[in-house]
Amino acid sequence: MALSASSTGRAISSVAISYSPLLGFLKPNHRHNHISYGFNSKYSSMAIHCSSSENGRSSDSRAFSLNENGKARGSVKWQRVLLKVSGEALSGDGEQNIDPKVTMSIAREVADVTRLGIEVAIVVGGGNIFRGASWAGSSGLDRSSADYIGMLATVMNAIYLQATMESIGIPTRVQTAFRMSEVAEPYIRRRAIRHLEKGRVVIFAAGTGNPFFTTDTAAALRCAEINAEVVLKATNVDGVYDEDPRNNPEARLLDSLTYQEVTSRDLSVMDMTAITLCQENNIPVVVFNLGKPGNIAKAIKGERVGTLIGGVCVSTATRT
Repeated sequence: MALSASSTGRAISSVAISYSPLLGFLKPNHRHNHISYGFNSKYSSMAIHCSSSENGRSSDSRAFSLNENGKARGSVKWQRVLLKVSGEALSGDGEQNIDPKVTMSIAREVADVTRLGIEVAIVVGGGNIFRGASWAGSSGLDRSSADYIGMLATVMNAIYLQATMESIGIPTRVQTAFRMSEVAEPYIRRRAIRHLEKGRVVIFAAGTGNPFFTTDTAAALRCAEINAEVVLKATNVDGVYDEDPRNNPEARLLDSLTYQEVTSRDLSVMDMTAITLCQENNIPVVVFNLGKPGNIAKAIKGERVGTLIGGVCVSTATRT
């Protein structure tokens, strides 16, 4: 692929530009496989022309806006999100602990939104391999030991998901709540934020690093720490229902809820520690179905999907 840049008609090799929020555009030339990218700076207009010898037509022209940091704006609701993926969701049809089709689906949808400039951090659960709370008290296993085993399970999931993402070209880092330097970075808040700013996906593993805390609480905590704007909770259900749909086929899917409604109605969304942490830090939560193609990208872009908890629009509207 050849790349050239021109400003006021003259070829240049490099240029330093200070710019305010700008408007960019892509304009393909189907006949010659050329793509033009242009933007306006405070000094002059600049066009960048790309050409390729590869066969095939380019996509249609599209316009998009960028802010002063070069990130997409206008078409997306959030710029930095925390995606919580449960271990159960990773198991897919349940025939194996990790379903490669599920991890690849996650990777591809995350790739789609990172190209828009959205920064994505992920917290993974470990319930597909080992759930500490379920094993506590079994065969003499105390709760702390069971929870630590569960934390190790989340690291396995994180490494697998990282490998899947990097296989399709997504730069990804895994950070663990306790040191495992041979396989991952230790969790360092500033380093995590820097990775996100550079366009990398960061996967947080090992929960909070402490027993008695769920990975939902870890998701709320990391979201607050890295200044993410929302927790997107990907599960194997469509959202939050007024009753358990497994017991009542007439249960209604709720569009939105307040934090108070979640706690007062004892809805099984997140544990009390996690939902309280979100409420105290005004972090909205979106609960949606990981199994439906396109849902991850829709949730990350802020499109209507699943159930919204907190946030600006918090009515008790329902849909069937």
